[in-house]
Amino acid sequence: MSLCGATVRIDNRFFISSQAIIGCMIAQNLSSSILVSLAANWPIVLFILLATLFASGLSGWLLVRFSHLPGTTGAWGSSPGGAAAMVAMSEDYGADVRLVAFMQYLRVLFVAGSAALVVRISMGGDAQEIVQELVWFPPLSWDFAATLALAGVAGWLGRRLRFPSGTMLFPMLIGAGLHAGDVLTIQLPEWLLAMAYAFIGWSVGLRFNRAVFLLALRTLPQIVISILGLMSLCALMALALTKVLDMDFLTAYLATSPGGLDTVAIIAAGSGADMSFVMAMQTLRLFSILMTGPAMAKFISRHAQRRPDPLA
Repeated sequence: MSLCGATVRIDNRFFISSQAIIGCMIAQNLSSSILVSLAANWPIVLFILLATLFASGLSGWLLVRFSHLPGTTGAWGSSPGGAAAMVAMSEDYGADVRLVAFMQYLRVLFVAGSAALVVRISMGGDAQEIVQELVWFPPLSWDFAATLALAGVAGWLGRRLRFPSGTMLFPMLIGAGLHAGDVLTIQLPEWLLAMAYAFIGWSVGLRFNRAVFLLALRTLPQIVISILGLMSLCALMALALTKVLDMDFLTAYLATSPGGLDTVAIIAAGSGADMSFVMAMQTLRLFSILMTGPAMAKFISRHAQRRPDPLA
């Protein structure tokens, strides 16, 4: 619509509210069982986490060095965290949110496709179509009202304190502590999450223009190469996991897949993989990316020297 000349825009308050909802969604994935799983395997978990962070930083640096992407955009677009969270945060740090969205969701497509393929190969003839039955309008309890209060108060506090991406980070951190401590059960019905995704998607999509679209196509080969490189490294780490922890390759691959936490969770739930370990690894990496992403983006922006644009 934007490329065809649409001038309609989404009120920024909807975008900000959606950030707070996504923060609560991330906090919802942290539970006491995940913490137990992480503690039991902390040396290998720490190694894989650091290796993935280094690989994503190297990927962002190379993208900036050998393409026409701006520094912060390349860093946020190559971060292997939740796509919606990366898109929501990136704008606050000077990245082009349109290109970040393009890069993040392109990687989600690659990761989802490869994960489904690994499931098919690992399970052989026993593989079945993975279907998750969503309940769009579940019965609501007081937990829903408490979740909305958490999103509103913590989001307002983060914005009031002018903390970068505080609208999402404050609900995420406060909610994670309350949820993991069994103080609050975060309840987010599917219809509310769909609205949050829609408002973020509309806000980003309606900002596209011809110049940004052409830049995305122009850098597509480099973006695809960086995605495949990161996926290959994660697959090698998954293979190593099967040797060190005597784990099946399917669980190891889903645990190390670069991003798409919700997508990986759906595939893991329908494939018989070790759900607690998969979610522990994915959640820890998402939190780590959210905490280290700003510093990494700043470093790449300052030190990655882009080659001169011959068309400039």
